[in-house]
Amino acid sequence: MLAGQIINGIVSGAMYALVAIGFSLVIGVLDKLNFAHPEVFMFGGFVALVSVTVMPLPLAFLLVFVVGGIMGLLTEFIAFRRFSSADAKITAALASMSLGLVGADLVHKVWGTEPVPLTMPSSWLKESQQILGVSILNLQFVILVVTFSLMALLHLVLQRTRMGRQIRALAESSVSASLLGINVKRVTQSVFFISSALAAVAGLLLALRGGAASSDIGLTFGLKALAIMAIGGLGDLRGAVIGGLLIGVLEALIFVFGMGRLVEMTVWVTMIAVLMFRPGGLFSSNAHNQEQRV
Repeated sequence: MLAGQIINGIVSGAMYALVAIGFSLVIGVLDKLNFAHPEVFMFGGFVALVSVTVMPLPLAFLLVFVVGGIMGLLTEFIAFRRFSSADAKITAALASMSLGLVGADLVHKVWGTEPVPLTMPSSWLKESQQILGVSILNLQFVILVVTFSLMALLHLVLQRTRMGRQIRALAESSVSASLLGINVKRVTQSVFFISSALAAVAGLLLALRGGAASSDIGLTFGLKALAIMAIGGLGDLRGAVIGGLLIGVLEALIFVFGMGRLVEMTVWVTMIAVLMFRPGGLFSSNAHNQEQRV
């Protein structure tokens, strides 16, 4: 029972982490807060709703990844490109919030406000395997493989590729990056594409796990992801991963010990407790700067 719930917590935490990574990537590299990010996550579930019934699951993952990335590019173009100065950060954040609200309202118009059932693309996903005496659903295994693979791939991109070096240079200083010949506009678009694509995939995974796509889930998950980003440290990708897994496991343990009514409070109590002792988050330091965050 306990081991099974911990697995559930890790699965939830992995999805939290994917959404929090998107927030952290944008704020860590560009020092901007994208409030449209949760709605991209929500929309990923509705893209899954349409795609998993007409194509194999791997292609559905790819489609959701691309659609999410395109939504990130649209967010950058509409809400952030015209407000690129340091004095316009709040304006850009508010513009992204307005864009997210418009997107949520469009989803309400098309699919309604109630959760829409999603047909499981394969009966194999409902089956379970016994691993070290613990029963794990194939769907849980798929979620863990996909989330951790994407996290590992992002790490490799940031550390081993030319684009990753450019992203890290931009995180340190946009002026210096521009002087070095880096196309700041293109790198900014890449950051928005990657962060939104990861969020959309997380939305697909949650829709598969819950068996439905919901237009209200963006706000719930989005706020949790923001809190997780604060717990781990603003803009720190390691913190987003560790914070997401921590909250997922804590929620599972609280449920096991018969305090299910307190589950939704877990992330907020944890955030308050962490920030009381480490105001910058778990991975903050006295020498904390943007290069370290990314």
